[in-house]
Amino acid sequence: MSFSNELKNRILEGYNISKEEALRLYNESSKDLYKSADDVRRTLTGNKVDLCSIANGKSGRCSENCTYCAQSKHFKTGVKEYSLLTYEEIRNQAKENETEGVDRFSIVTSGRGLVGPDFNKVVGYYDRLNKDCNISLCASHGILTKESLLKLKEVGVKRYHHNIETSRNYYSKVCTTHTYDDRVKTINEAKKAGLEICSGGIIGLGESREDRVDMAMELRNLNVLSIPINVLMPIMGTPLETQEALSENEILRTIAIFRFINPAANIRLAAGRGLIKNNGEKAFKVGANATITGNLLTTCGNKICDDKKMIKALGLDLK
Repeated sequence: MSFSNELKNRILEGYNISKEEALRLYNESSKDLYKSADDVRRTLTGNKVDLCSIANGKSGRCSENCTYCAQSKHFKTGVKEYSLLTYEEIRNQAKENETEGVDRFSIVTSGRGLVGPDFNKVVGYYDRLNKDCNISLCASHGILTKESLLKLKEVGVKRYHHNIETSRNYYSKVCTTHTYDDRVKTINEAKKAGLEICSGGIIGLGESREDRVDMAMELRNLNVLSIPINVLMPIMGTPLETQEALSENEILRTIAIFRFINPAANIRLAAGRGLIKNNGEKAFKVGANATITGNLLTTCGNKICDDKKMIKALGLDLK
C-alpha cells in the first residue's frame, strides 16, 4: 500500500496528518497522491462543486506593498483605478451570477481596510443585496475591526474572505506594511462576529514547499472551511514580475496536499487556473471541489457557463 493511500485511510478515520507527513507526500507518485486526495474529497465533501464570484468594487491606490499585487500604489503596473462602484453596478453583477446558478457573491475592495464613508456605503449595499437577490453574500474588505465585521454580519453577509497569503515564516518577504498577525487577527475577529471564513493564499511567490505546508497547517488551525489557492501570475511592474511560474505538476501536488491537511474544506481554485490545462480541469480530480468563476474575471478564460459545462462533464454536481 502506498504512503498516500495509508494516510488517506487514517484521515478518513479522523486523523490529522503531521507537517513531516505532508512534506513526504511531495515525494509520492502522482498517480497514488492524486487518487488518494480525490478519495478524501469524494468521501468527506461529496461531489458538489461550490461556485463563487466576485465584483471588483474599488480598484487601485492601495497603501500596502504586497509584492504580487497590481493594485499597490508602490508599483507602476498600469492597473485601472476607480472609486467605489454604484449599487446598481454591483447589483447587476450579483443578479447575473444568481441567474447563472452561482452559489456565492462577494464585493472585493482594494486597500488595507475599508473604512469611513466607503465602508458605510458598502454596508448599505449588502443590506439591499440581501433583499434584492437570492444569493449567499460574502465580503472581502481587508483588515477590519470586530465592530465593522459585526455590521457586515447584521446586514446579511455570511462569509468573510481574508487570505493569509503564505506561511508566517515567509510573510515578511511578501509584505512589510502590515504583518501576518494583522491578518490572523482579522480572521479571528470575523469568527467572533459569527462570520464563516474564506482564507487561503498564493503559491509560486518564491516560497518553499515547507512554506506551503505551513500555510495549509495554519488554515487547519484556524478551522477555515473555504480555502482559495491562487497561483502567482507575475504582473509587470511588481517586484515579482520575473518570478518563474510553477509547473502544472507542482500546482496539482500542492492542491492534493492541501486536501490531505484540510480534508473537509472547500479547496477553491482561484487566480492562475490557466496554468493547469483546460482552465483547471485536472484540479477537480486531485482534491479541489470549489472555484471562483464569473463572466468578468480576468484570472481565467472561462465564463460561468464554461465552468458549469466542465464540471458536469467530470461527473460532478452543481447547485
